Amino acid sequence: MNTKQFVIYRKLKNQKLFDDMAKLLTEENMDQAAETAYSCAHRLLELAVAYGLEGNLWHCFLALCLADNENAYSTSCEIVGEAEGSLNVLVKRDFTLIKELFDCDISCLDQISGPDSQLWKELKNYKAANGSSRMFNKRIRDRLVELAVSLEHAETVEEFHRMITDFYKEFGVGKFGLNKAFRVIEKKEKVEIEPIVNIEHIYLNDLVGYELQKKKLIDNTQAFVDGKAANNVLLYGDAGTGKSSSVKAVLNEYYDKGLRIIEVYKHQFQCLSDIIEQIKDRNYKFIIYMDDLSFEETELEYKYLKAIIEGGLGKKPANVLIYATSNRRHLVRESFKDKRTLDDDVHINDTVQEKLSLVARFGVTIYYGAPNKKEFQNIVKVLADKYKVIMPEEELLLEANKWELSHGGLSGRTASQFITYLLGNTDGN
Repeated sequence: MNTKQFVIYRKLKNQKLFDDMAKLLTEENMDQAAETAYSCAHRLLELAVAYGLEGNLWHCFLALCLADNENAYSTSCEIVGEAEGSLNVLVKRDFTLIKELFDCDISCLDQISGPDSQLWKELKNYKAANGSSRMFNKRIRDRLVELAVSLEHAETVEEFHRMITDFYKEFGVGKFGLNKAFRVIEKKEKVEIEPIVNIEHIYLNDLVGYELQKKKLIDNTQAFVDGKAANNVLLYGDAGTGKSSSVKAVLNEYYDKGLRIIEVYKHQFQCLSDIIEQIKDRNYKFIIYMDDLSFEETELEYKYLKAIIEGGLGKKPANVLIYATSNRRHLVRESFKDKRTLDDDVHINDTVQEKLSLVARFGVTIYYGAPNKKEFQNIVKVLADKYKVIMPEEELLLEANKWELSHGGLSGRTASQFITYLLGNTDGN
């Protein structure tokens, strides 16, 4: 098969392996066929280990190519479903060719690999060591393997087409479709958005207390994913009260509605325009997340953030919001000299307003205060019950009180650390 016949599914991430395998399976009298076969087997195994693939590795590889290729058709289908018009007609030609490759039996390549070879038979029924993936979370990895099995049994091109389109509608395509969270990597003059694979599986129901705060955050995020008007959010307050955990929980709650999150650090604010340029036309809702945000007087990065949020010539896309957490209410450090009436700065009020103007650009501000003694003890009891810590309540609360006195005071984080300590150092679980 000449893979240059493809119109839509081109420039695959593993194009060379795709081309080599297509030639091995569809062309006769290939020069250096044995050498190519061994090379292909090696590359398939490397991918299997990286992505946690199992079963027929050829089918898994093809499913991966389809799931990870951002093209005119796949990006049109993400979240909303099957594309219409000429694009939907043209893609069927590519699917016909890909289905032909799915129908090839890779065990026939054992004839190339030498007498008594069982290499390709083993790759056709590959058993993964543990099924873990360095590239995807387990849900995506399992769904990808399921897609490979389903496509193997598709009897017609139309059925094949429907299965792939359903996958795009459910998960999207490429890195933004197959991952929840991302970080920003600066490589020379290029800004890349890179997936974060291991995300803490925390949900809003796991956070004890702070019901009003969670409702405020949920209402804003729900409006955002529904395509309604929504505000940038600042979560501020005492350390260890669940501000960052609330943002992670919101991501896990709304991931299947198309919500994605990109973590950006303070020193990367000059990259914000590039980041937004890469995500503005995608059919996802993106939260740009800034954790533990604050600025000293000498740090001017907050000016980049002000311009992006509101005030620059470019309009912030409707699919982008900024969520930030901070221990400071006003983000930019203030000093007593800002309050003096006699100062080198004639327009002292202008100086103060400049420092307060950043927080004013967050339409929703949510305060997380430290729990009182009773609330702290309730958090401890709920967590102990959740993780099945067996200990008399009186003793549990006594030990919790001792712990918080020497480990940071009353906070949800302190309570969680105390329960972790009990789980690792007692037999009562």
